[in-house]
Amino acid sequence: MLVLGGLLCMQAAGARAEDGYDLWLRYAPAAPASVEHYRSRTTQLVMPAPSATLAAAHAELLRGLAGLTGRAPEAVAAITREGAVVAGTAASSPVVARLRLDTRPLGNEGYLIRSVRVDGQAATVITANTDVGVLYGSFHFLRLLQTGQAIDALDVRESPRVKLRVLNHWDNLDGYVERGYAGASIWDWHALPDYLDPRYTDYARANASLGINGTVLNNVNSHALSLTPMYLDKTRALASVLRPYGIRVYLSARFSAPMEIGGLQTADPLDPAVRRWWKDKADEIYRAIPDFGGFLVKANSEGQPGPQDYGRTHVDGANMLAEALAPHGGTVMWRAFVYSHEEPDDRAKQAYTEFVPHDGKFRDNVLVQVKNGPVDFQPREPFHPLFGAMPRTPLMLELQITKEYLGFATHLVYLGPMYEEVLAADTHARGTGSTVRKVIDGTLEGHALSGMAGVANIGADRNWSGSHFDQANWYVYGRLAWNPSLTARGIADEWVRMTFANDDRLVAPVVEMMMGSRQAAVDYMTPLGLHHLMGRGHHYGPGPWVQGGPRADWTSVYYHRADQDGIGFDRSATGSNALAQYFPPVARQFGDVARVPEEFLLWFHHVPWDHPMASGRPLWDELVMRYARGVDYVRGMRSTWGGVSSHVDAPRHAQVAAFLGIQEKEAQWWRDASIAYFQTFARRPLPEGQAPPPHPLAYYEALQFPHAPGDGR
Repeated sequence: MLVLGGLLCMQAAGARAEDGYDLWLRYAPAAPASVEHYRSRTTQLVMPAPSATLAAAHAELLRGLAGLTGRAPEAVAAITREGAVVAGTAASSPVVARLRLDTRPLGNEGYLIRSVRVDGQAATVITANTDVGVLYGSFHFLRLLQTGQAIDALDVRESPRVKLRVLNHWDNLDGYVERGYAGASIWDWHALPDYLDPRYTDYARANASLGINGTVLNNVNSHALSLTPMYLDKTRALASVLRPYGIRVYLSARFSAPMEIGGLQTADPLDPAVRRWWKDKADEIYRAIPDFGGFLVKANSEGQPGPQDYGRTHVDGANMLAEALAPHGGTVMWRAFVYSHEEPDDRAKQAYTEFVPHDGKFRDNVLVQVKNGPVDFQPREPFHPLFGAMPRTPLMLELQITKEYLGFATHLVYLGPMYEEVLAADTHARGTGSTVRKVIDGTLEGHALSGMAGVANIGADRNWSGSHFDQANWYVYGRLAWNPSLTARGIADEWVRMTFANDDRLVAPVVEMMMGSRQAAVDYMTPLGLHHLMGRGHHYGPGPWVQGGPRADWTSVYYHRADQDGIGFDRSATGSNALAQYFPPVARQFGDVARVPEEFLLWFHHVPWDHPMASGRPLWDELVMRYARGVDYVRGMRSTWGGVSSHVDAPRHAQVAAFLGIQEKEAQWWRDASIAYFQTFARRPLPEGQAPPPHPLAYYEALQFPHAPGDGR
């Protein structure tokens, strides 16, 4: 019945117009030149399915192979002809057991895909030590076919480099998604636990295809209600859907929950009654959800409660929760994105200042979750100085998949190059080659616990992420979480082939367009190391003039510090000295105005408007030209996309084309508003050939957007 249901779903999908719902799991027919090869190597499926996870893998293989080859393999108990696919563990499959393959090095989630001979017949085996490894291997096998690879001489061994590969949903219990641009939350808390939307299963399939093994269901700006029995029952129901796909559920825990739902007078982490409350709560959760993953915590940041409210430290708070979870195998992911009540001289320094003194004091089931850069998911930031600075504490990299600062869903910005940039950054913590990649996968310091987190861009929109190309950011995050050494270009190539068409006439120009799209956004938003220049609150559009309000470090002028003498934040020894938080080789390079990469020039230095740039232009001219370059790139993306219309289905092509039109208009707006503002300080003419902004600065400053999406506060 499960197989029949899967095939019926596949047939229904085939009859439906392309709308993006199928993501990269479309399983569109393979190229005619490959179909016979694939059919000859997938004639039968030998796969007992005694567990829900193996049943899911079985259904996926039937679904995928039927779509790709036009013919589902024959499901049989034993091989009777050439070209069978054998899938399972040695414990679940007698055929696999007979092969005596050494899977011990694969661990609990790795897999082996190998071309073999069984009783003289050519076959392909997909095996692992666990059922979830078989599931991951099944998706990998289908990916080979989707991307047009030969499958007649396979020997693939893969294991994840990172232990916890988690999505963070910033979803509120009322269905609103903070910094979400894809509609309402996919979690229908009102209908749960009684109604389980089939979309939850498709969500699980998509994540399992990437090896994502955890999801935090609720916003880091959490509500204590998520820990009440009513909502835990709803979480239990979701866990039952996600479990067969190897996905554990986590919850964001509100630190003051013992007061808000527990009736206590304090949430002091050293108070015995508080500690007992959290232990009892953990016991309650694990009775309902035995494989519950643990807690994500945002504490003493942006008004959220935390241990510092009681004169305690982050260690006190994290270890209290870790103690409650430890008997059950749970993990605390404690965010390092913090604010002090007193405004620091440089917000970029605060996480390092607060956390480094506590290195080695956290319990062994605590991960400190650190954003890629020291401010807040800006279009470009240098790597966070915490990476490498806490050798006795496992650090978890937090990336943002949703594009809070990069044009929301309407701007085509592929984040793979950003992720790759931070992973490849060299901390020099243990000499050259001490990359962020090695810090977060645990190999630099020998940590067994490791993790990556991605702030999800998923919502109830039919195409999941608000735009078709934003699906690529979900995809690249998952692939890099599995293996941080993969390349953004290679992943983009896979995604385009699987999502649109396996046709080089489409793939080559679209991948090239994607690879330059992030730099284009940096150029038309925050060139040369500028940052935090967006509109107040909603973060929509340019706002370099933003000042005033409750905190200086929530304004733009705090960060760009433009004046008649120049522009940029001096983080050298003559300024905030944030450079001292980096290891000496990095600090020396970033601290030397002649050696710092130009993309970080204004992040670390306040330089004169006439400062000579590598192009030979003075800084002011270079700044204007970077803004213009960004707009020109978007114009080029529109042309590229128009040129591949014959290779993309009309509905998806039309939406992307419309969004690129919006992006060009808004990129021009960013360029014009920013130049109009900064020219009031630079007091210099525009470079030759550059048109002045069409409106005076007052026009741009007066624009208001009270209903811009995504602002949860």
